[in-house]
Amino acid sequence: MRVRATVAYDGTDYQGFQRQANGPTVQEALETALARVTGEETTVLAAGRTDAGVHAEGQVIAFDTRWRHSLEELQRALNAVLPSDVAIRRVVRAHPDFHPRYEARSRHYRYTVYNHPVRSPLARRTSLHVPTRLDVEAMQAAARLVVGERDFAAFGRPPQGANTVRRVVRAGWGGEPPWLYFDIEANAFLYRMVRSLVGSMLQVGLGRMTVAAFEQVLLSRDRARAGPTAPPRGLCLVEVRYEGD
Repeated sequence: MRVRATVAYDGTDYQGFQRQANGPTVQEALETALARVTGEETTVLAAGRTDAGVHAEGQVIAFDTRWRHSLEELQRALNAVLPSDVAIRRVVRAHPDFHPRYEARSRHYRYTVYNHPVRSPLARRTSLHVPTRLDVEAMQAAARLVVGERDFAAFGRPPQGANTVRRVVRAGWGGEPPWLYFDIEANAFLYRMVRSLVGSMLQVGLGRMTVAAFEQVLLSRDRARAGPTAPPRGLCLVEVRYEGD
């Protein structure tokens, strides 16, 4: 049977989700746990290949198994052997051809900023510390410019092919200082798109770029004109949405 699972992880100590040779990955941790629990060599499919240091609350994976017990028992068994920074939050049976990436309707990411003069040691793994007070209203105005179908070539590159057009369903800043959150939901994202958008909007918030200049960067399709890319530690894949959810 094909199983769909929702996974949460702290990505700090991983070289991203996708298995690779240069360090530990979340995919490797999941496949190792599955092999221990089921006795099967299994390839895990994922909704998104999060970068090194990026976290998730709602990553969606799929895998095939001949597991003969309940899915609740499978979840408990996997969580018993997974590293402490990876957890299976939910498991359900999926149709045999379910693919978490290709069937996703949208993905929701959140970037967390700790905007306070003094850094927080407890927040260092999951947020970006910005000591200078940010103009959140200006950043919100910039965020509104990215909603809709846009060409985001200035803020990232496609993981495959040449299409840089994406449809952003919603985007905006929220929270209360010192905690600020940028939430964005889109049908798909370019490589490093969210972190690049955040980096440029932080330039707006710091008064180093106007909202009008941000819009010109967006329209330019010129990657070199964007602000510095925000570091991965503040980024989290919150949810992946599918038809019928």
